[in-house]
Amino acid sequence: MTIASNIFTATGRRKTATARIRLSEGSGKLTVNGRSFDVYFSHENFSKQAYAPLLVVSMKDKVDVSANVAGGGVAGQAGAVAHGIARALQKMNLELRPALKKAGHIKRDPRQKERKKPGQPGARKRFQFSKR
Repeated sequence: MTIASNIFTATGRRKTATARIRLSEGSGKLTVNGRSFDVYFSHENFSKQAYAPLLVVSMKDKVDVSANVAGGGVAGQAGAVAHGIARALQKMNLELRPALKKAGHIKRDPRQKERKKPGQPGARKRFQFSKR
């Protein structure tokens, strides 16, 4: 089995979702877990968010993207795919880094769900106070 050297891999993360990205030169074929972007991300906002780094550097029709995503929900997965694509593009051509960084695609979004505290119904919510 021969492995082509023009395949760039990267990992993207968002919330609890993880995306493994394989990026190669091609005609603009975008797949997630074996399905097309538009089918997997049923709402167009999620699919636009997922391939946003490609639009920033004008390479949507020049590279093929294959993503393998696990964990989280649809919004987190779209963010993870976008993060992974940005990191793979950066590996492919280091000159794309300033544009991707300015658009905010290189930095991982650190926001996570806050943990529930003991003796409370939620992370911030409190039980109703009763004076008497």
